[in-house]
Amino acid sequence: MTKARTAPSIDEYLRERLMPVEGAIPHIPGIDMFGNSIPAGTVGGDLFEYINFQQRYDIGARIQQAQRLSKEFLEPLPPGVPLRNSVDDHVQWLKGTPGYKPEMEAEYRFARSSEQVRVAEELRDLYSTAGILLVDAQGHGIISAKIASTVHDTFHALMLTELDRYGRTTPMLLENINLRLAQSVTARNALAIIEKEEAREIATMVYGEVRPSGHFRFANFGHPPPLVFSAEYRKFMRINESRMVQLLALGLQIPADDPDRKKYYSLNFRQKEFDSSDVAEITLMSPGDILVLYTDGVYDGSDKEAREQLEAVMREHYREPAKEICNALLNYAVKQDDQLRESGDADLIDDKTVFIVKRT
Repeated sequence: MTKARTAPSIDEYLRERLMPVEGAIPHIPGIDMFGNSIPAGTVGGDLFEYINFQQRYDIGARIQQAQRLSKEFLEPLPPGVPLRNSVDDHVQWLKGTPGYKPEMEAEYRFARSSEQVRVAEELRDLYSTAGILLVDAQGHGIISAKIASTVHDTFHALMLTELDRYGRTTPMLLENINLRLAQSVTARNALAIIEKEEAREIATMVYGEVRPSGHFRFANFGHPPPLVFSAEYRKFMRINESRMVQLLALGLQIPADDPDRKKYYSLNFRQKEFDSSDVAEITLMSPGDILVLYTDGVYDGSDKEAREQLEAVMREHYREPAKEICNALLNYAVKQDDQLRESGDADLIDDKTVFIVKRT
């Protein structure tokens, strides 16, 4: 008799949710990528995910939908026919406003139609684009995993809207995730009454997109900066800091012009919403060059000696595929944990994640 499978524990459930399978790795010409994560306990607050646009979304069907709407939006609604779409709905409202003129309908229909033409063009680019999401929630354990899971679910819910409306990801998606993790005034006050202390969900995040040319555009909310290893010079290259924009961790800083800014606590107000000027860019110039994304359980992004040790590991393995390079860096990080245990600093052990993007 087959034994019934027992329901997974909350730890097992969250661990499986936060770890993608190798089958989700996007296949982008000229790019080899691989990521892996090792939690400090049974479950951790690190999350990484491949955004395989071709696998996750029916891009062709979305292109056809945008093309259909681009034509439908141009067609006036015949008398007696129910509203077909958002354009019909808006035109109906427009006709009831003071100063309405017939040419206003045609102008509006053309504008909305051209938006769908652009959506179809943007969607085609996703055939050769891969997204990379890396999140590090403060601490480790079930609470941290829950925070990372919140970012994950919010990201994917917002992505559906982005692809329908723009055919691509926009800075607004990332700004909305930032707002999702901000502490509301109402919730903070209620928690303070019960716990007599501040409670805040904090996570750092990097989201970026890579293309066959080795071009990587990304946004960084409080995360350690990426490293670029040159195959020619066999070392980490210095990156112009002006191209490495870094905002505060998610939820800590609200834009000064956000309409709900008074409803959230913010360390200070950012002067503007996150936009394209806050998107950083890195290009892997030559075959063999490697982009390294990581969490602070591997490297905090500042210690010179630790950077040199990582560089030594890279020199030994840089000719290997992305998977082997990733595992070599994680093995190095695990050995550092052994030293922490021996010195009595086991409480400093943190979740570890490495993500490798190699230009082939």
